[in-house]
Amino acid sequence: MPRRPTPKRFSRFQATAFAVILGLFWLARSWQCNDPTHNHGTATKVPLEVHIMSKCPDARDCLQQLVLPTMQNVSDKVDFRLSFIGRTTEEDDGVQCKHGQTECLGNILELCAASVYPDPKIYLGFTMCLERNYKEIPKKELIEDCALEHGIDFEKLNHCVSQEDGAYAMGMLRDSVERSANLNVTKSCTVRLNNKLRCILDDGEYYKCDGGSKPEDLVRDIEKLYDAAQGWSE
Repeated sequence: MPRRPTPKRFSRFQATAFAVILGLFWLARSWQCNDPTHNHGTATKVPLEVHIMSKCPDARDCLQQLVLPTMQNVSDKVDFRLSFIGRTTEEDDGVQCKHGQTECLGNILELCAASVYPDPKIYLGFTMCLERNYKEIPKKELIEDCALEHGIDFEKLNHCVSQEDGAYAMGMLRDSVERSANLNVTKSCTVRLNNKLRCILDDGEYYKCDGGSKPEDLVRDIEKLYDAAQGWSE
């Protein structure tokens, strides 16, 4: 990856300011976000987790080259989770993101998409739409276009970002960043399969990809693990 700028701290108050810029506050609505970190009722599915930074070109390439083609083939066999990489701070329960505050906002938007629409086909498509234009994150026009393209209600997305004065979305980001840190994940993009490291893409190079770094390699491993979980393995 290109050399990154000095991390900047992002707080829940800045998340609120972002919602003000968007100009859409819907705090009086009764709609609530769902927990995006886990799909329930998937005990027999294979855990597939991807750790990224929203303004990282390796995240874009990893999703486009490996993750999306894999999900197109075996989305019904995996319990998919998207997690984010950063650093938590003690002040204001904040988070530092390597590419600055706009990356923290991008991470929050992608987490909120997963919260509002927990089907990976929807929120992963939205995430990929943002990642293709990662330098433009979090411009309102990009968010609106990607939301429209993938059937996401922009008002609900903005509500998730702004509810509880930004504390809800910041809590999701903090939890996600802490999860990545607890798993010793530091590279965007890191792919974990069945709770184990499967592959890393960093600086445009794949490594630690035992079993291969192509979609068909990952699909093969998922199908093997899925069959074993169903008791179908020999």
